[in-house]
Amino acid sequence: MNIMTKGRFQVVPLTKHIGAELRGIDLRQKPDDDTIKSIYQAWLDHLVIIFPDQTLSQEDLVRVTGYFGEQGMPRRPPKFFPKGYAKILPGIMLISNIRENGEPIGALPDGEMMFHHDMIHSEMPDKGTLLYSVEIPSAGGNTLFASGYAAYDTLDPKIRNKLEGRKAKHHYNYGSVQKGDGKGTEAFGECVHPVFRTHEDTGRKAVYVNRLMTVGVVDMPPQESQPLLNALFDHAEKRDFVYEHEWRLGDLLLWDNRCSSHARTDFPSTERRLMLRTTVQGTVRPY
Repeated sequence: MNIMTKGRFQVVPLTKHIGAELRGIDLRQKPDDDTIKSIYQAWLDHLVIIFPDQTLSQEDLVRVTGYFGEQGMPRRPPKFFPKGYAKILPGIMLISNIRENGEPIGALPDGEMMFHHDMIHSEMPDKGTLLYSVEIPSAGGNTLFASGYAAYDTLDPKIRNKLEGRKAKHHYNYGSVQKGDGKGTEAFGECVHPVFRTHEDTGRKAVYVNRLMTVGVVDMPPQESQPLLNALFDHAEKRDFVYEHEWRLGDLLLWDNRCSSHARTDFPSTERRLMLRTTVQGTVRPY
């Protein structure tokens, strides 16, 4: 994998299929238009881009999000603010296990998460997500990213042919409906999208189903669809297609929800984890 120089920064690929670190960029300063275009192209080329060693204010994060499109608005504003924060700007979501008055101040506080696409349960899913590390545990809490392009390109033709042109149903629930354990948040949305999505910027096809939220294939009985989906999940999550990010303080990550899925490893519940999250609104429906 070759290191490429794009204008004033370097693009360092991290795996064959997904992930690149962009070095030499201080996002406290606004890049010129040509540099922003090069950053955007690096995102399309690598699906996940990492800006290391950043020291960003909330205003910086909101501004950077705008380089990639219109910023989305979180569905769940924080109930409490972490120490040192008088407020959280609109459009920023806290991902944190920190608790105030016994309640998490942010979303997705604890434990691991299976592979998923952000907002796939909505009619117009977000096209991108940015996550900035403020506090991290001593170990764990890694984020894994899987290339939907690589999964589609190498998929067994027997599975691809049975699912090509089909749509899948996605349901937002982290436990109570899908796993029957009574621990999930209540579902507030579900939607139908193609099993294989064509990316509007690149024209490439990607696997667009995931283990956490996809619950079936439209007009296909469960006894037929579930084995196909399970095989597709197993294939899409192969380590060959995955980049695992071990977080460092000051990392800013941007991933493309249209062609990648992501998961999270477990981490010590006794240690604080605080991330600031923004999203980039989608511009087209996936079909």
